[in-house]
Amino acid sequence: MTDVTGITAGMYLTRLLALYGVDTVFGIPGVHTVELYRGLPGSGIRHVTPRHEQGAGFMADGYARVGGKPGVCFIISGPGMTNIATAMGQAYGDSIPMLVISAVNAHGRMGSGEGWLHELPNQQALVSGVAAFSRTINTVEELAPALAQAFAIFDGARARPVHLEIPINIMTASADHLPLPKGPMRLARAAPDPAALETAARRLSDASAPVILAGGGARHAMGLRSLAEALDAPVVMTANARGLLAPDHPLGVSLSASMPETRAMIAAADVVLALGTEMGRTDYDMFEDDGFTLTGEVIRVDLDPVQLARSAAPDPGPNLGIVADAAAMVEGLLDRCPPGDSKDGAARAAAANAGRTALDDAMRGDLKMLEATRDALPGVIFMGDSSQATYAGNLGYAAARPGTYHSSTTGFGTLGYGLPAAIGAKLTTDSPVVALAGDGGFQFTAPEMASAVEAGTPVIVMLYDNSGYGEIKSFMEARGIGTVGVDLYTPDLRGLAAASGWKVAEAETPQGLRDALDAASKAPTPTLVYYTDRLRTAFQAEL
Repeated sequence: MTDVTGITAGMYLTRLLALYGVDTVFGIPGVHTVELYRGLPGSGIRHVTPRHEQGAGFMADGYARVGGKPGVCFIISGPGMTNIATAMGQAYGDSIPMLVISAVNAHGRMGSGEGWLHELPNQQALVSGVAAFSRTINTVEELAPALAQAFAIFDGARARPVHLEIPINIMTASADHLPLPKGPMRLARAAPDPAALETAARRLSDASAPVILAGGGARHAMGLRSLAEALDAPVVMTANARGLLAPDHPLGVSLSASMPETRAMIAAADVVLALGTEMGRTDYDMFEDDGFTLTGEVIRVDLDPVQLARSAAPDPGPNLGIVADAAAMVEGLLDRCPPGDSKDGAARAAAANAGRTALDDAMRGDLKMLEATRDALPGVIFMGDSSQATYAGNLGYAAARPGTYHSSTTGFGTLGYGLPAAIGAKLTTDSPVVALAGDGGFQFTAPEMASAVEAGTPVIVMLYDNSGYGEIKSFMEARGIGTVGVDLYTPDLRGLAAASGWKVAEAETPQGLRDALDAASKAPTPTLVYYTDRLRTAFQAEL
């Protein structure tokens, strides 16, 4: 047994985290990280133990998306970091704040090639590609500045994961001489340049057919509805921005910009205001047909200046790029854009939304199922894994409010996201949380069913079972490729859920789904709502 007196670096780190308002940490203790745990008892910080480090990362992701605070993970060196790298990649692609604090071998051992436990040649280099920055803490004095820099990213820039690795010998070093900061430095988001704001307001007010493109970076812009009404401008919401305008709002367009009708409306706009959207291909060109075009003037607003020149970047000239927070930009425009004449905004939005009828029956049926779930569970938050329902949702789901539809199928596109992300989300909200999953992706992280029970999170999983990777199978068939590797032996997932302490329900009809969801919303334990093509066909019959 090692006697420890005073404050170690690991204990000091816990106190710093509490100072920044961290109340939850996700991680699996290991011999290289136990010193991080020394300060947790009595700190007020809750620890949640997943069954795999990838699950820890997805939980932190869901926690951050729904709770609005960075998700924090304690991860062992070596395999722990390679396991969580996938979840960090998803968070990096979707601009999610995540702080990953890991161990690394002691000074004199890291990168030595001598075969020390969990040794990697260069752990920092491996992680750097999925982090805003990765930093090795070489002295205890570096802890507070490094954490301040991480939260500066989370508060003031385009949020992405940050990785801090602490050598084992530093974790146990004395921090007795280090006082806690008086308080954390918190940053205000960048406001738009006044001259650029005036120019943008004038162009939008003078436009005859303005359109607003809203991405995930605009989901906190609560004034967007009022701005859209003042400009009489349809608002096209990407998957991560759904709900900024309610489903029945005449200016709301929840049909993806990958669909011809939405694209036609955007192409006909004389001024386009793009707010907090990276204009990524999976939102604007899901079918990879290069059919998305911007023909009018573009005013593009983003916290990341480099992103302004990426992804469908318009030609120079009258177009305007503004480095600013989307919410601050909207507030500034509201002060400068009084309500004007009608610009047929509602008619243009309706024409775009009419493109929903061009979706095939399976997609429209899945959308109807999502809407039935939305209406049965007021305030429901969806965490979408790679599943048929999520693909449909990306194309046309109309969320009731912002921050209630999340999908891992845009951008990085991981499998296994839904269940652990739902657990993390449920830790931050009393609203119903539903994971959308298929049997193939669900098996990536199915052991996290035990984590959900242990953490006391009564999440709901809507599990579609088609005994394999159905989407990939269809993709292969359409290209004349033999369907190898997509028809899976699927274990009894209902039995596995029951053995994990879950309630299990089966839904074969729309009313059966509503009944199952009603019961699940009242249950103190997680619920698996299992369905097959019978339910999908039943919803299609209602079209």
